[in-house]
Amino acid sequence: MRCFVLLALILAPATAFAKTPSVTVDVDSASPNLLVTDKILGMNMANWFDQTQAGMAAALKTGGIRAVRWPGGSASDTFHWQTNTECGNGYVNPNSTFDNFFTDIVDPDKLDVAVTLDYGSNAACNAGGDPTEAAAWVAYALAHHEPVSHWTVGNEVYGSWEYDLHQIPHDPTTYANAVANGYYPDIKAANPKALVGVVVNPGNDPPWDPIVLSQAKYDFVEFHYYAQAPGQESDAYLVGQASQDFASAIMAVKTDLAAAGKPDTPIYVGELGSVYSDPGKQSTSITQALFAGQVLGEMMNAGIARATWWLGFGGCNDAAGGGNFSSSLYGWQNFGGYMVFSDGTPEYGCSNATPVPLGTLLPTARAFQLFALVAKNGEHVRPVTATGHTSNFRAYAATAGAGTAVVLFNTDETKKLDVSLGIAGVDSSSGVTTTTYDRAIYDKSQNNVWAGPEKKSLGAQVMPLKLTLPPWSMTVVQVK
Repeated sequence: MRCFVLLALILAPATAFAKTPSVTVDVDSASPNLLVTDKILGMNMANWFDQTQAGMAAALKTGGIRAVRWPGGSASDTFHWQTNTECGNGYVNPNSTFDNFFTDIVDPDKLDVAVTLDYGSNAACNAGGDPTEAAAWVAYALAHHEPVSHWTVGNEVYGSWEYDLHQIPHDPTTYANAVANGYYPDIKAANPKALVGVVVNPGNDPPWDPIVLSQAKYDFVEFHYYAQAPGQESDAYLVGQASQDFASAIMAVKTDLAAAGKPDTPIYVGELGSVYSDPGKQSTSITQALFAGQVLGEMMNAGIARATWWLGFGGCNDAAGGGNFSSSLYGWQNFGGYMVFSDGTPEYGCSNATPVPLGTLLPTARAFQLFALVAKNGEHVRPVTATGHTSNFRAYAATAGAGTAVVLFNTDETKKLDVSLGIAGVDSSSGVTTTTYDRAIYDKSQNNVWAGPEKKSLGAQVMPLKLTLPPWSMTVVQVK
C-alpha cells in the first residue's frame, strides 16, 4: 500500500502541488501625495422613490455614504422643483419633495448634496430650461438652510436620449451659451458661494468638450461612466479590467480640461455603474462589488473631488424587464438593479423578486462600507507598488492618522493569493486589523442571507505582514 501511494504521488499532475500565487506589496509611507476626500463615497437618490421611508438614512450611514445627488439622472431635465412635477408625463413620488429629501435623507447624517438643474425644459414644458427657475432654487436652498455644495446644469445633455426642448437640442454651443449667459450668472447672483458645474463627454464625435469647456463658465465638471452595455456584461472584464478603463476615461477628462486651459478644475463623477441600462443579476453580485471597490480606489488615486454611484434606492429589474440573467454571469439572484440598498418587499419594479428587507446592504454597498475605513478627509493617498503574481491583484493605500490603511483585491474567482505587505519605514505594528468581503460571504445570499464584511484583529505584528486573500475578495488592512 505504501508503494502504491508513493507511486501515485510521483505520477500526480504537477498542478496538484502548485503553490498559492503570491504578491509582494510595498507602500511608500513617506512620500506626500493627494489629499483624500470622503465625498467619493456618494449615492444618487431618485425622486420617483419614496425617500420618507424609515430606515433609508440609517442604511446609507451603515454603508459609509457621505454624499448624495438629486433628483435623479434624466429625470432632472424634466423636473420642476416648485411644483414637484415633471414634463413628459414623468413620475415624481409625492413624498419626495426637496424639503423632505433634506429632512429624511440629508439631515440625519449631514450628507453633502449635489443637485442637477433642469436644462431640458421650462415650467410650461414648451421650451428649454429656464435659468431663473434654477436660480430661484438656489436662493430657496440658501434661505431655508438646505446647503447644496454642487449645482450641475443638466444631465447628459449631449445625448439624444435626454429630454431637451431647446431650439437646437443636444448642442454644445447652445448649452455653453445658456450656462455662460444664463445659469452661471443667475446662480451666482442668488448665492455667490454656489458651485456651478457643466457636463463633459470626452472623445465624443461630434466634439462636445472642446466647445463647452472653452465657452461656458463653470467651477467644476461632471462626468458619467458606465463600464458595459446591456446584454454584453462580462464578469471577467468587470472584475479584471473595467476599473483600469475607468481610470483612462478620467485621464481623458483631465486632458480635455488641460486643452481648455483649466487643468485644475475639480472633477465630479456624477454617475457611475457597471451597465448603463437594463441591469441584470451581475448588479447584485460580488462581481459588481469588486468593480465598485476598485473604482473607489482609482478615484482616490486620481484626486476626484466627489462621486455618486447610480443608484442608492429605486432601480430594480428582473428577467421579465429585460435584464441579463445569463448563466455565464456569477450570482444567485432572480433580480438585479441599479439600487445598492434593497428597496424592500417587493423590490421597486420587481414584483417577482425574492423579498429583501428595505435598506439591506447589497454587495456593492459593502464596497462602500469597506472604503469608508480608508476614504477619510484629511488623509493622503500613498503610492503602492506590487511585484509577483499581479495579474489578479489591485492595491490602494492612504494614511490613517499615524498609521496606514491599505485595500487589497484578489480578482481571481477560484484561487487564494498570498500577500507580503510592507510599509516603508515600518518594522512592526502595535495593532493590525483586517476587514474582508469576499465571494464566500456573498454566496450566503443564495439562501437570502446578506452577510457583511468579516473583521479580524491580528494584534501586534512584525512587518512585512503575511496575509492570504480569499478568491474574489477585497480586504482593508489597517496598520497602526
